[in-house]
Amino acid sequence: MQDLSLVVMAAGMGSRFGGLKQITPVDDAGHMIIDFSLYDAYRAGFRKVIFVIKHAIEEEFKARIGKRMERYFDVTYVYQELDKIPEGYTIPEGRVKPWGTGHAIACLAGVTDAPFAVINSDDFYGAEAYRVVYDFLQQDLPANCYAMVSFPLRNTLSENGSVSRGVCSVEGNLLQDVTERTKIVRRGNNAAFTEDGETWTELSGDTPVSMNFWGFRRGILDRLCADFPAFLDAELPKNPLKCEFALPTVANRQVQEKSASVRVLQTGDRWFGVTYPEDLPGVKEAIRALKEQGAYPEKLWD
Repeated sequence: MQDLSLVVMAAGMGSRFGGLKQITPVDDAGHMIIDFSLYDAYRAGFRKVIFVIKHAIEEEFKARIGKRMERYFDVTYVYQELDKIPEGYTIPEGRVKPWGTGHAIACLAGVTDAPFAVINSDDFYGAEAYRVVYDFLQQDLPANCYAMVSFPLRNTLSENGSVSRGVCSVEGNLLQDVTERTKIVRRGNNAAFTEDGETWTELSGDTPVSMNFWGFRRGILDRLCADFPAFLDAELPKNPLKCEFALPTVANRQVQEKSASVRVLQTGDRWFGVTYPEDLPGVKEAIRALKEQGAYPEKLWD
């Protein structure tokens, strides 16, 4: 199973954070979150990595990350650009926002036919997440049998503002539904969300949520490529500058249609991320604590 790949979605710019979150150091040794992700992936068994980036960040990304990782992984680059759209469609005037996570993964078509895991470049998931996904992908399962790593909601919240999370409904170990909640705030050990800014709905801190850590087989690529034109037809007239083709939406649609299954792989690890600039000190402190506990060496790869 050496063809198993880790796909790192790194084309997005952190609009709220204000810069390339992918290359922000989070410890005194100069490591970035992505360094810990790749280190955990290597320890889990991954030996191939596919970086989904934009040409605009290519030079800096390769210099800071890609070249170093070539010592440990078979590295491939895939470019998510606005002009990667089906024939007959045009980029709306003024559009600068990428087409979304579904489009990022659709760009892999023709690059790999082997099972692969998907992560965000700026999310810290913890070592257990990579182990359970790698074990899942090694199994001989149909092309439409996927997996998703879920985290308890309380382990994914920011102290500095609202967050967007995919709230999951799970029966047994299978995903039944994932609903994107775009404004969730912490309330003690639990949380609440709002759709209108006025009415709030309570959520248990134990609620499983998706943080865009997936395990996929070939079936998802076929479906993403098939669905993208329909997405453009439906959404471009309504929101030409900001509509996004979301990976969880397509996977969830397959679940509802029963054309695919998604096994939910739970982890009790805490997720870390830099949604807001004020989150960065907390992430640094959390990583320092993990090093003190022996989870990571002071310098990775030593």
